Order: sequence, then C-alpha cells, then structure tokens
Amino acid sequence: MSGAARNVRLYPWFKFFQNLMFWQATWFLFFQSELSASQAILIYVFADIAATIFEVPSGYFSDRIGRKITLILSVIAGLAAALMQAFGTEFWVFAAAQVGIGMHFAFASGTDSSLLFESLAKDGREDEIEEHELRAWRYSFVALAISAVAGGAMALFGLRVPYFATAAAFVLLLIVVFLFVEPSREVKRLEGQAHWTEALGAALRQPVLKWLFALSVLMYGFSHLPFVFGQPYIFAALDGMGLSANAPLVSGTVTALMMLLSVLTSWMAPGIRKKIGLTGILLLAFAMQIGLVAGLAVTSSVLAIALLLMRMVPDSFSRPFILARIQPLLTDEVRATYLSLQSLVAKLLFAVTLYVAAGSASDVGEMANAEIQTILRVYAGVGLAAFIGLFVAARGRGV
Repeated sequence: MSGAARNVRLYPWFKFFQNLMFWQATWFLFFQSELSASQAILIYVFADIAATIFEVPSGYFSDRIGRKITLILSVIAGLAAALMQAFGTEFWVFAAAQVGIGMHFAFASGTDSSLLFESLAKDGREDEIEEHELRAWRYSFVALAISAVAGGAMALFGLRVPYFATAAAFVLLLIVVFLFVEPSREVKRLEGQAHWTEALGAALRQPVLKWLFALSVLMYGFSHLPFVFGQPYIFAALDGMGLSANAPLVSGTVTALMMLLSVLTSWMAPGIRKKIGLTGILLLAFAMQIGLVAGLAVTSSVLAIALLLMRMVPDSFSRPFILARIQPLLTDEVRATYLSLQSLVAKLLFAVTLYVAAGSASDVGEMANAEIQTILRVYAGVGLAAFIGLFVAARGRGV
C-alpha cells in the first residue's frame, strides 16, 4: 500500500479519535459549577482567541513545513488542554486549557483536509474527495455520539472524569498521526505570482470562493450557538421536572442523538444535493440553522431539547460539500492557509459576538433562560438578513 493510500485509509480514524470529546455534553455544566455565568461564557472565548492567533500561522506552517508535523503539534496541544481541565481549579488554568483547545483546532484546521485531498491527488483520485469527506464526516459524528453519551454517564461520577477520558483518546489520536505519511506536494507558483500571499490573494478574489468564504464564516457561528447555550436549556427543562441532577447524562444522550441524526441525514445529503444543486443545499442548511436559533429564542420548554437534536443536520448538508468544492480551486502552496484564514475569520467574528453577549449576562450564578433567549433573538435577526444577502449574491457565482 502506498503512503498516500495509507493516509486515505487512516484519515477516517484520525477524525474518529479527534472527535472523542467526552466533555462536550457537560463542559458548560462543569464551568458553571466552578465559575460565574459570565465567566462560563467568556471561557469559551479564550479558545477562539487562541485560534485567532494561531490559525493563519499554523496554515502557513503546514503549507511550508508539512502536514504531518502540524497535526502532531495539534494533537499535543489538545492532549495538554484535556489534562489541564481535568486537574485545574482556577480560572486561569481553565483559560490556558481553552488556549490549548484553540491551538489544537487551529493547527488541524485545513491541514487535515489538505492531507486527505493531496493523498487522493497523489493516486489520481481527486474526484473522490466528496465521497471521502462525507465518510470522514460520518466517522467524526459517530465518535461525537459515542463520547457524548459516554461522557454524560461519566460525569455522574464527577464532572472532571470526561476530561481524563478525552486525554486517553488523544493518546490514540497521536498514534494515528505518527502513522501518517507526509504527502508529496507540488508547490507551484502561478505566473506573475512570485509569493504565496499573491497566490492566496488570487484565491480570495475568485467569486465562488468569496461566496463560500462568507457562508462558511456565518455557518460556523450559527452552528456553535446551540453548543454554547444548549446545556442551560436542558438543565432548565429538567429542573422544571425535578430531574436537574440527571442533567449531565441527559445532556450527553441528547448530544449523542444529535450526532447520530447528523450521520443519518448525511446519507440523504448526496441525493438532496443532486436534486437542488450545491447552492440550494447550502442555503437550505443555513436556513435550518437560523430556524433552530429562532426556535430556541421563543421556547424554553422540553421542545427546546427536541430542537437541539437538529443542531448538526445543517452541517451534514454543508460542511463536506463546501470542503470538496473548495479544495480543487486552491493550489498546494496556499491550501491550508486559505482554510485556516477562513476558520480564523469565523472564530474571530463569533468570539466578538460572544464577548458582547457575555456583557449582557449576570456576573454571578447560572445564566437565566430569559437572558439567553434575548441574545438568540438578536442572532436570529442578523442571520435572516445575512441569508437574504447570500441568496441575492449567489446569482451568477457558479457555486
């Protein structure tokens, strides 16, 4: 088996172990037990700040130094973050751990997908990229589902236990990364573009990439809103029934069902894409995100939990197709840099909006649902305006 073929075979397992995040369903509950409501929101911002700092440099590092070493650094940062959260007691330790998480995602962002595409290209299989992105997506969300329900159960024995389990998963992830083979890449200079920044500028000027860039930035934020605010909804719904002690396990179960629903809908996605086109399925996915946020903005009943089950469906209708459409339009010398820049802008914009949202939250105790709903109404209004703008701009873009 060639090194490129081995990379393709290992890649889904890389995504599987990377997404065994056992803390995902209980992180907000954990931070609310250790910090104030405003600090619990702000702690998430540190990850985005770290990603802002490292996103583009890590993409440049990946394009210039190599994919494998960049992924090794990513996994080491994630492992350190899990251990810091498992043992930490102070705000600054948790903040440092979030920086580690930001570094993990920054160094993996764009590099993982670039390694997959370049490995396929080495064997002349570029046209299979959409199929393999969808396959990796399914592995990712099966892992998220498993770790969500398992992490929720672990949290019944202590809210720190899921972080120890995540650290163990990252050790396995590191083994997978060491088994990768650095793909051979042709770093070509386009005529008249002697520097990588010029090649990046050329990519950013492409109408298709500009539209996909804007859509990806917006969809990142709307995908993460239910992640940030979903657990307080679950806690409030259970508290009304006198079952708040079971919030970690229920949160984990809801998250697992959410991920499994995403896997199931990913099997439908190719058929929907074929029927309504790439632009159609991407706009449909964004509309679903806005609708979910709007629904959470008007209800805090058990219905909110049902809405949360739909959180990752829009991503299964969009993320693999966006990556597959972008990759062939980029050159090897700027592929990871472009994807990192896109991720940076998305994280930065979302972090800024969360910072503003944190300013409207109480300084002590748990965050009230009324406060969350006010925040989400604003997001829903902005999302509707953005959708209209993207719908109009899609004409003639050839997405």
